[in-house]
Amino acid sequence: MDSAFAEIYIRDRRTSDRDPRMTRTPLVPDAARIGRTALTVADLEATAAFYRDVVGLSVLAETETTATLGVDGTALLVLRRDDDAPPRTDDRAGLFHNAFRVPSRAALGATLERIRDRSELSGASDHYVSEALYLADPEGNGVEVYADRPRAEWPRTEDGKIGIGTVSLDLDDLVSASDGAAAAPPGTTVGHVHLEATSLSASRAFYADTLGLQVQTESPSALFLAAGDYHHHLGVNVWNGRSRPADGRGVAWFEFLVPDEATLTTVRRGLAAADASVTEREAGFEVEDPSGIAVRFRAE
Repeated sequence: MDSAFAEIYIRDRRTSDRDPRMTRTPLVPDAARIGRTALTVADLEATAAFYRDVVGLSVLAETETTATLGVDGTALLVLRRDDDAPPRTDDRAGLFHNAFRVPSRAALGATLERIRDRSELSGASDHYVSEALYLADPEGNGVEVYADRPRAEWPRTEDGKIGIGTVSLDLDDLVSASDGAAAAPPGTTVGHVHLEATSLSASRAFYADTLGLQVQTESPSALFLAAGDYHHHLGVNVWNGRSRPADGRGVAWFEFLVPDEATLTTVRRGLAAADASVTEREAGFEVEDPSGIAVRFRAE
């Protein structure tokens, strides 16, 4: 970051060291959230059926090569068939999982019933801030479906950050809370996206230092970052030693939604000042992160 933007960041950071009341305004504001996520797939029909019948999304639009799924008319997932895209190899960066957040424990219990009936559960955890179910789609892409605990119950660390942990989840208790719904209810969103990166330090420089996401929880091999005071909108890990940029099937892009066009313009200018290559896309723009994963920005 040897740009004018970096100079502003360094100056503001030094100022904040002298006066903790003065801090740099992040490019991605506190009100931002994850919008849609997109996958490149080989078997469009089977993958769309999985997200419809197991995750509980509705098919909002489809062609021979694409399918858009969501809830209550809001698009959350875009699937694109590409017969020429090679399978993702073990050394490629990419998606760890897309995480769909349902608005209640009853909805999460219903999801567990659908998973048991039509798919296979690969994991389940209580993360203190949420309860989560894990599985994979027919193409091997990781999927999490989770429900947040009430925000007042989220644990805090001594420095005020949100504490995320992992303990076992009582599945019998969860399924007893099910409302039996056959589909995800209104209020379902993509709560966060979790990536497998080639470099944790480079990912931190891009997502935290440049975009201004707040690191909520970290370890030597993973970061969990958020816009504002959410537990995390983005997870990044290097657990599996991915050494090459993302390519082929798997994550095509994911997006941050910002509140308005003025904010979108601010983010675009800040990234350009940080020497990021910005590509215009529908109603917004796109940049690549250090692992070659496309990140889009769009106004609500």
